[in-house]
Amino acid sequence: MSFDHRDPGTPEAVWARAPRLRAARPLLLGGIDRLVVLAAHPDDESLGAGGLISLAARAGARVRVVVATLGERSHPGSPTRTPADLARVRRAEAAAATDRLADGVVPELLGLPDGALDTAGEALRGPVAEAAAWAAAGRRGVLAAPWGDDGHVDHEVLGRAARAAAAAHGVECLEYPVWLWHWGGPDDLPAHGIRVLALDAGARAAKERALTAHASQVLPLSPAPGDEALLGPHVLARFRRPAEHFFVLPPAAAAPDAADVFDDVHRGAEDPWDVDSSWYERRKRAVTVAALPRARYRRVLEAGCSVGALTAELAGRADVVLAVDASGVAVDRARHRLAARPGVQVERRRLPEQWPAGPFDLVVLSETGYFLDASQLSTLLDRAAGALEPDGHLLLCHWRHPIEGWPLDGADVHAAVHADARFHRLLEHTERDFVLEVFEPVAPRAAGAGPC
Repeated sequence: MSFDHRDPGTPEAVWARAPRLRAARPLLLGGIDRLVVLAAHPDDESLGAGGLISLAARAGARVRVVVATLGERSHPGSPTRTPADLARVRRAEAAAATDRLADGVVPELLGLPDGALDTAGEALRGPVAEAAAWAAAGRRGVLAAPWGDDGHVDHEVLGRAARAAAAAHGVECLEYPVWLWHWGGPDDLPAHGIRVLALDAGARAAKERALTAHASQVLPLSPAPGDEALLGPHVLARFRRPAEHFFVLPPAAAAPDAADVFDDVHRGAEDPWDVDSSWYERRKRAVTVAALPRARYRRVLEAGCSVGALTAELAGRADVVLAVDASGVAVDRARHRLAARPGVQVERRRLPEQWPAGPFDLVVLSETGYFLDASQLSTLLDRAAGALEPDGHLLLCHWRHPIEGWPLDGADVHAAVHADARFHRLLEHTERDFVLEVFEPVAPRAAGAGPC
């Protein structure tokens, strides 16, 4: 996402009339006893969740604020401040702002590189997972983080890491937009899950004091070019509303028994997904195969093969394909379809528990990730990371719309891989109905390796 904070952006009056915001359900704080607010940069916590912090602390909740970077690159053209200067200033501002929102709360500053959270790996993923686990230990623990589609790389990486950690630990995840209000419009809001938190006079006053504490962002550093305020009045107007808005992910649920469900599905129809007659299915398979980075693979694992339509396509690009499914009915159908295909094996296996012996140089997870719960997905990624050859690929392709009756949506599955430092994305293909991504393993660093 490319935008300039100096542009006017979307006027606040447009947001005030947005139907999805006007129809948002209230966010109720009753029972919250633990709150962790994650911020990519000092000031994000005050902009997007300052009122939440104030109200939760006043209600007696234990509050933590975790800030990933020190925001040292906020003014890259400054003639008066070096990045080290800005880091010192913003560290002090974060402490002052947090104290104004909740007495005695000291921000936890991770000090990761500003503008490069996509390279932070376990240094980010570990603290986020710890924060989610801490929240999960409460009666009603809540994790709040920047929206995972906010248009700024640091916000998105942190938001998606929080989304995955919250799902893994079964805690509520509140995602707060910051830059969406600037570059986006009402049609860019999520169709579901918007919640509104009304701020009383005390919360609004605390938030205003916190914003004032971030002087390096709301005021010019000096009159010199390059020292202009980053958060001008047109930006701050969106955070002086009498309410804050959050996009809500519910706690993860346990997945139904996939073997039983899909045995019934396949008994009910010869081709339950219309894989042979649907143009969507046939075209999606063609896109999937076209997206493979290599002309040929040695050994492929396809998870959730159903009746074997994609398996047949993969067989044309591989020496060996192992296709597995939890449904015995589906496995029988796939074996019949693929009987004449050399190099194809079809087995009944529950993944990730019955993961086959590797290695593989391609693992395919197409339209199946959301039939796992968060814990199963995490284990599957562990198995895939351990089984992939160094030059291998992990391909994911999933429906982009809500999945009824299962714990995860396609976005949750892909967010979990984005948040996993063991994988690096090679390509992305997004359409209205599905998203396809290919990842490669990240080579482990040698002991003692690092920047010179």
